[in-house]
Amino acid sequence: MPPRLAVRTIDFFERAVCFSRPFRFGAVVVTSAAQVFARVEIEIEGGRTFVGASAELLVPKWFDKRAHLSPDQTVDELRRSLEISRGLYLASSAFDTAFGYHASRVLVQIEACAKEDIPPLAAIFGPSEINKAIIDALLRGAGVDFFKGMAANIAGIDARLAPDLRSDDITRFLAQCQRQDRVAIRHTIGLDDAIEGEGGVADVNENSGARYFKLKLAGNPEADATRLARIGRALAKLPYDYRVTLDANEQYSDLVSLQDLLDRLRTGALEPIANRLLYIEQPLPRDLTRAVPLGALAHLNFIIDEADDSYNAFPAARSLGYRGVSLKSCKGTYKSIVNATRAAKWSTAREKFFTTGEDLTCQAGLAVQQDLALGALVGLSHMERNGHHYVDGFADTPAEETSAFLAAHPDLYARRGGQVRLAIHDGDLLTDSLVTRGFAAGAHPRWSTMSPLRQAKVRTVQEQIP
Repeated sequence: MPPRLAVRTIDFFERAVCFSRPFRFGAVVVTSAAQVFARVEIEIEGGRTFVGASAELLVPKWFDKRAHLSPDQTVDELRRSLEISRGLYLASSAFDTAFGYHASRVLVQIEACAKEDIPPLAAIFGPSEINKAIIDALLRGAGVDFFKGMAANIAGIDARLAPDLRSDDITRFLAQCQRQDRVAIRHTIGLDDAIEGEGGVADVNENSGARYFKLKLAGNPEADATRLARIGRALAKLPYDYRVTLDANEQYSDLVSLQDLLDRLRTGALEPIANRLLYIEQPLPRDLTRAVPLGALAHLNFIIDEADDSYNAFPAARSLGYRGVSLKSCKGTYKSIVNATRAAKWSTAREKFFTTGEDLTCQAGLAVQQDLALGALVGLSHMERNGHHYVDGFADTPAEETSAFLAAHPDLYARRGGQVRLAIHDGDLLTDSLVTRGFAAGAHPRWSTMSPLRQAKVRTVQEQIP
């Protein structure tokens, strides 16, 4: 039986992260953001207490892209999501499994956030961060690593939130998971990133030897096709083969414009991209994604990302022609495992369903380690990693903290030019050091060096009306 626990304290902190270059995706350009850190103390039934931690960037205008909201307002939604979730997790002192804590609260969380006009994708951010910290504390208490603990389903994940599955499906899936000891990076090419020449996509100093590339789209078929052709010509200079994915971040307004882009992919100029294309990520706005079948376009591999805001999102997308879904820690470790179970169960010799690793700028330290461990657990061979690309290593993290992470994870980080940065080995990240007691973290942040989570401004009813 999975151990039962009670959550005793939840504290949130934040730290500013300055980007070393602008990151443009969709309609937003990010040059800095706050990173939130969760510190959770649990009591495992029997009286022992343990502390776990998690971290994630508070990215503006991704969880909620509505045009009438400012970037700061969308970040405040994430802070409110955290605060509301903390209240729900601390409302009862009863013991339950780690997953039971989540399952009994997640729908209430979404309803409470809806009353403040916070959409489901932002609503699940709060419990996602708390859950990661609970998993970390639980694993530390049990004295096991993430991979061994999850293989035994230490969190007690069951099918109560996924009625299309049986609980045994999840338990069997976890039991057969084998950690990937190397995970290839998928290098992001943002909309403002250089393409040709020094600092361009084929520059090894820029792409870290990546064999996989994620190309951002802006939603204009002609402009996107022109840019993709330039990228294809630049990548042709690589001395090895490569694969690409496309990500529109909801920027295509309808299937007609999306079909226009796909028609252009069949032309000679875009053949280098089309022949290496693995899948297309979230081309349509999330509301349209849920309502419109892909139809004839479904012969290609499409995945959902921003539309993955509930436990029934992937089955609904499957019925509309989508084949995959992104796994992101910020959208929920448990939901990611449930979706990976579904993909494995649904796949046949004739039709394959899959999960992918997409990175919402996971930063060096807890965020990138826990997200990487999740992907390595379910067998992902490559994952988008862009925190190292848009941020200079650990950025302004205190030296004592960065040194602790370097010492605990010498295969994942290296000191170069006076800064501790992600260590990429022939285009791969190594996961051996993630096999450590807790959730893939041999070190914790220095809590005294951070500020408490800023109190979010709750929007008035008038402000909620666009």
